[in-house]
Amino acid sequence: MARSRSQWDFGELFPAAETRQVLSVTDLTARVKRLVEKEFGSVFVSGEISNWRLQSSGHAYFVLKDAGAQLNCVLFRGTAGVERAFFRDGAHVLLGGELTVYEPRGTYQMRVTSAEAQGMGALQAAFERLKAKLDAEGLFAADRKRRIPEFPRRVGLVTSPTGAAIQDVLHVVGRRFAGIEFVLVPVRVQGQGAAVEIAEAIGLLNRWSAGGEADRKTTGPVARADRPMPRLDVILVTRGGGSLEDLWCFNEEVVARAIAASAAPVLSAVGHEIDFTIADLVADLRAATPSAAAEILTQAYVDSAGFVAVAGQRLRQWVRRRLVHAEEERRGLARRFLRAHPRRRLEERGQRLDDLATSLARMGRTATKPGQAQVANLARRLAALKPATAIARQRRELAEIVRRLSGLMQDRLAERKEGVARLGDGLRLLSPLSVLQRGYSITLDAESGAVVRDAAGLAPGRRLKTRLARGEVASVVEPGPSVKASPAR
Repeated sequence: MARSRSQWDFGELFPAAETRQVLSVTDLTARVKRLVEKEFGSVFVSGEISNWRLQSSGHAYFVLKDAGAQLNCVLFRGTAGVERAFFRDGAHVLLGGELTVYEPRGTYQMRVTSAEAQGMGALQAAFERLKAKLDAEGLFAADRKRRIPEFPRRVGLVTSPTGAAIQDVLHVVGRRFAGIEFVLVPVRVQGQGAAVEIAEAIGLLNRWSAGGEADRKTTGPVARADRPMPRLDVILVTRGGGSLEDLWCFNEEVVARAIAASAAPVLSAVGHEIDFTIADLVADLRAATPSAAAEILTQAYVDSAGFVAVAGQRLRQWVRRRLVHAEEERRGLARRFLRAHPRRRLEERGQRLDDLATSLARMGRTATKPGQAQVANLARRLAALKPATAIARQRRELAEIVRRLSGLMQDRLAERKEGVARLGDGLRLLSPLSVLQRGYSITLDAESGAVVRDAAGLAPGRRLKTRLARGEVASVVEPGPSVKASPAR
């Protein structure tokens, strides 16, 4: 029985999504790597070596190629049993190794584990033959090399109009010095017939520079027909990097002959730093890259621009130094003129005369000093021999002695007076009168005047005299059990 549909039944709001497998780039590359390594494993491949690069790490990278394809290869430093002596550009080899995928770049490559030499490549052999031939003819000799002008105004340019080399050259020249004019002859820089085009372009530029060719193509301003065109200062033959086959047109004899026959100096800039061609060897100067060639052409302008930038300041400094030097010379001449003036000479002579007069007076005084001292000494001796002087001196000495004796006597008299006073004070202290003044009395025998000190020795009827502080008292000794004194009547 079918179920009735409610008004609230809206169906499936979120239908199930379509099932699909999404891989990351890393996962996909890893699968490809596993598939390649499993499918091919160890392989042997024959071909020609190109773009050989030995890194500082010891690993070597190169391309193995034939007429229809090329294969990236890597030879690691630790690979044993591989002779590296015959690994060079152009060498034909039979390589054994493992096909794998280099995941960071997503490219497949061959890890070389063995190698066998199969003789020198045809291109490399042709290169060596032509090099030996031209060297024997003296085309590489240093004495035929011409100097590249430091300040080229017009440069003939032989290169592809669509390649990277022309862009590098124009960019560097425009950045460093845009005043150089280029006369471009577009040519092919690789492939069949490229060498003939390059050689014809070099000859065309030489004829144009000599004034015998009217057809011109320039990257700069086109000169008017009513004024003479300046000759070419240098011809630049250039292209970017590539393999030995890509650069082979610059190894053709026709190009080497055209460069050697050129009336204008030729600057060759083919490939990168590691690329050397026959054109580089024949040319008057080789640049490592197209950009380096542009820097060579503009180096003198850059150096001159730096000099011109500071020329104003240096000129001002030079002018200031010259002005200071001229002012010093003027002042020196003025001083010399003043010294040579007659009035100045008279003044100097007058000053000299004053100095001489002063010196003469000083010398006179100096010469009379010993005589003056001797006269004074004789005067003193004569004065000492006069009697009046001796008497006066003795009187002064006598007065001094009297004064000293008077003083000494007064001092001694004062000392003696002080001694007498001290003795009087001592006598007064020991005097009986002093005792009487304190209330005491002294009893004397009236007849003998002896001092009575003991009453037992007195006989009755003995007369006594008692002395007081004021006056005296007379008494008589009476008999009895004890001797008693009674006042006299």
